Order: sequence, then C-alpha cells, then structure tokens
Amino acid sequence: MRYASYVSSDGNKTWGVERDGVLHDLGPSGKNLADSLKAAIVAGLFAADNADLEGAPLTNVEGAEFLPPIVNPGKILCIGVNYRSHRDEVGKPDPSAPTVFTRFADSQMGHNRPAVRPAVSDAFDYEGELALVIGRDAYQVAEEDSWGVIAGYGAYNDFSVRDWQKASTQWTAGKNFPDTGAFGPYLVPVSDIDDINALKLETRVNGEVRQSATVADLIFNIPQIIAFVSAFTPLQAGDIIVTGTPGGVGQFMEPKGLLSHGDVVEVEITGLGVLSNPVMQG
Repeated sequence: MRYASYVSSDGNKTWGVERDGVLHDLGPSGKNLADSLKAAIVAGLFAADNADLEGAPLTNVEGAEFLPPIVNPGKILCIGVNYRSHRDEVGKPDPSAPTVFTRFADSQMGHNRPAVRPAVSDAFDYEGELALVIGRDAYQVAEEDSWGVIAGYGAYNDFSVRDWQKASTQWTAGKNFPDTGAFGPYLVPVSDIDDINALKLETRVNGEVRQSATVADLIFNIPQIIAFVSAFTPLQAGDIIVTGTPGGVGQFMEPKGLLSHGDVVEVEITGLGVLSNPVMQG
C-alpha cells in the first residue's frame, strides 16, 4: 500500500491510500478513520491489511494537491554526509558518529509543490534522500530492535541553501528556509519493503541523472541511526529521520550544477514513487 496526505476536493487536509492512480480518502473528508496520517499511525491504522476502501471518496493522483505525508511531525532529524559517495566528493574522513541536524516542520512541502530558491542566495542545491517515519514512541532503542519502531519510508529532497549552510559551523540556517524540505508523494509501510538496502535512489534535474546509489551505500545504516538518535532524544510516532544523500550534489560538480528558476528536480526510490518539485525563484 502507498499512503498519502493531500487536499480533498472540498479544500480540507486529508489522507488516504493510493491504488491504481486513485487516492481513496480515509481522512476527515472521507471515511474519517483518523484526522491525519500521523494520527492513523498512532492509532495503529497504518498498514492495516484489512483497510476498507469501499465507499471512500476518490481523487485522481494526476492533479491532486499533495501534502507532505506527515504534515505535523514533532521532530525532523537529518543525517549529514552519510553516503560513501558523498563523503568522497566532500573530501571528509569517516565520521565517528552520525552527523545530526534538524529541519523544522514548517519548511516542508509536498510532491509537485515549488521548491523556493531564496532571493538572498544564488547557491540552491538538491539532496535526494530516503526518509523514514517512526511508528511508535521509542527511547534508547537497541540496534536489533530498531526495525520495530519504523512505520514506513518515503522519498525526501533536502533542498539546501549552500552559502547560508556554510556561513557557520552549524547547518541550521541553510536547511530551514520555507518550502525547501520536499517529502512524498507517498509513505510506504515498512512491511511492504523486502530489502531496504537494495532500494535504488536516483535524483534527476531536468531529466539528467545527478545522483544514483543504493541504500546499502549508507555509512551509518538505519539501525545505527535509530540507536544513535534515540539515545539522546525520545522519538514519537510521526517523527521523521532523513538518512542522508549520495554523491552527485550540484555544489561539487564541475562546473557547479546548482538550481535555477524553472528547473525540475525528481527523486525516485524503488517502490516509493517519484517526488517531483519545480524550482521557483523567491
């Protein structure tokens, strides 16, 4: 199953299941099983094999107004320089622990929504990534128990404002401009993924492949990430962890491949769909 959050035909935020190019409304505008996809995860309704879609209002995927699958996460924790290919292009040694930074929930946008290139910068870049959503409250989780706290996976684009990111040793400013955290279009249950490490991540700019790697290239794998971040902060259902980007970002191309108004960036991950965002000048 593929789950999505979107705006219904009556203009309300809702959520549902995608099947054969159609969204089945299970949220407030439809069967009203839960107020949001996050609430459905908390209530144990996410990835229910017996989900009753009969009678749910329908919206075609084509033309739908997508929201980030989780519109109100308590935390968004991102892992920096966590693919071997990106480590190599950056020229950094292997880190001794995951590099963690935060993204604010109000910086997110959904599939097909514009990624806004800030007027105060000319160094706007893409970072295609795999995101995971926490499925239950968890604190100080052992690596061997980590798979049990994941609800599902989705594609993420951690658009980065490079000059603001590099203005200090902390990356917060360059990672939190409005409309720079693209998430979606779908959240796929962890039970639907046979081998997470085999998934291929590909980022394209105007159809040109810029990034291509499998999740197996992560320096710190998913159990290690969850164990590390949950050691210092409690995780709650609906929290998002963005696991890192492969090599091929625009900043390190020669010449640089940074983004301009009108560019279209796609992040495709095996089985999770294609996240597409046009770039708009702010």
